[in-house]
Amino acid sequence: MPCIKPISDLRNYTEVLKDVDANSRVYLTRNGHGVYTIMSMEETDALDRLKAAHTVVGELKVAEARAESEGWFTDTEIQKEMEFEP
Repeated sequence: MPCIKPISDLRNYTEVLKDVDANSRVYLTRNGHGVYTIMSMEETDALDRLKAAHTVVGELKVAEARAESEGWFTDTEIQKEMEFEP
């Protein structure tokens, strides 16, 4: 069950932070509307990894669609492009 508290409870922030752990956020409200979320660093890191993975998958889909429409490179073409010539 979500932990929802009024933002005024932050006057005693140590009590609010006791309700935050890796699997539980605290939602803060102002005038009955949600305005902030407090979450653990572990959860923040996990969300950042998910966002990065989502971005990479999206970019790969765009690249694949482009390759399908414009054509794929062969191994030989890629190796030729990667050769270093001083």
